[in-house]
Amino acid sequence: MGKLFSGIPYLRMGAGEPLVFIHGLGEIKEGWSNQFEFAEQYDLIIPDLRGHGEFITTGEISIANFARDVICLLKALGINNAHICGLSMGGMVAQEIYRQEPGMCRSLMLVSTLHYAPRCFRELFLLLKKARSKNLSIEEQKNIAARACLYSWTEENFENFYKFYQPNRKYYLTSMQACLEINNLYLLPKIKVPTIIIGGQYDTVIPVWIQLFMHKQIKHSEFVIFRNTGHVAKLEAKEAFNEVLRGFLLKHKKAG
Repeated sequence: MGKLFSGIPYLRMGAGEPLVFIHGLGEIKEGWSNQFEFAEQYDLIIPDLRGHGEFITTGEISIANFARDVICLLKALGINNAHICGLSMGGMVAQEIYRQEPGMCRSLMLVSTLHYAPRCFRELFLLLKKARSKNLSIEEQKNIAARACLYSWTEENFENFYKFYQPNRKYYLTSMQACLEINNLYLLPKIKVPTIIIGGQYDTVIPVWIQLFMHKQIKHSEFVIFRNTGHVAKLEAKEAFNEVLRGFLLKHKKAG
C-alpha cells in the first residue's frame, strides 16, 4: 500500500476513478485513514507533502511546489485527471493544482481551508508562532494544536489527532509561512469544475465565514457546514463527512 515515487511517499489503494486526498499542515498521509473506505469505489492516491511524514526534502517549501509534486506524481502514475480533496493546507494545494493544471481536476473538495491571508495578519501570526515554537516542546505544541483543531475534546479524538499530527520542527514554520502567502482572490471565480466547500461550525483555526466567502466566489459551488465540529470534520464527524463526499462524487461521476 505504501509506495515511493521520485522521493514522494504515497499510499495507493482501490480501483475506479482517481481520488486524491491531501493532508493539512503538520499532518501525515495516514491521517486520511477514516476515508480509506473510499478505496471500495475509487483509486485512492494519498501523498505526503514535502517536509511532512516520510517526505524529507532539501527543496523549497511552498504551496506551488506542494502542488507540483502532486501533479508530477499523478502524471507518473498515468493519471490525467482526478477528483482532488484537500484539508486546510491541503485545500490550498488543491487550489494551486487547479491554477497550474486545471485539466488535472475532475472536481475539487475544499475542506476547512482558505484562499487569502492579508499581509498584516500573516506577519503578526508568524511572529507569535515563532516565539511560541522556541519555548515549547513538540508535545506541548501538539497539545495546543489538538485543543485548537478539535471541538469535542474526548480522549478518543485526542488520541486519533496525536496519531496523525506529527509536525516536523525543521519544516513546520516554513510550511505555515507558505500557507499565509496564499492569494487566490482572482483564481476562485475562474474555477469551472464541480466544487464543494466544507467548513466546521466551531473551527477556530480557519473560521467558517472564510469558506462561505469562497463559496460566494465560486458561483457554481456547493457549501456544507458540519455542526458541532472544529477544524477536522473528517475525524470528528467521520460518517457524515464521508457521506457528504460520497454524495458529491456520485453526482459528478464521469460518464461511461
